Amino acid sequence: MIQWFGRADARRDSFQADIDPKVGGRFRVGFSTDQEYYQVGGVYREVVPNRLLVFSWAWHSTPERESQVTVSLQPDGDGTLMTVHHEQLFDSAARDSHERGWMASLDQLEKSLA
Repeated sequence: MIQWFGRADARRDSFQADIDPKVGGRFRVGFSTDQEYYQVGGVYREVVPNRLLVFSWAWHSTPERESQVTVSLQPDGDGTLMTVHHEQLFDSAARDSHERGWMASLDQLEKSLA
């Protein structure tokens, strides 16, 4: 996760993660850029190994803006198709910002797997 999660300008040496991927388990992930520290956390609501993760999502700076993320994995030929669905976002600005963040993370994940 250190290799791919977060903004493209995240300092990898600042990355911290506490993850307990079971129903009711919590996660907290933090990282820094040159300008700011970011921390997000939530609770796992569904866990199906190698298939599905559903978890709440709230930034430390705005805990009242809890949303939900669903990550599904499907076999796809010799690989895996991953779908990320982030819903219940506060407004269109939050939606757009999270879309940019997820796209940056997934681009970095693809590069780290190559």
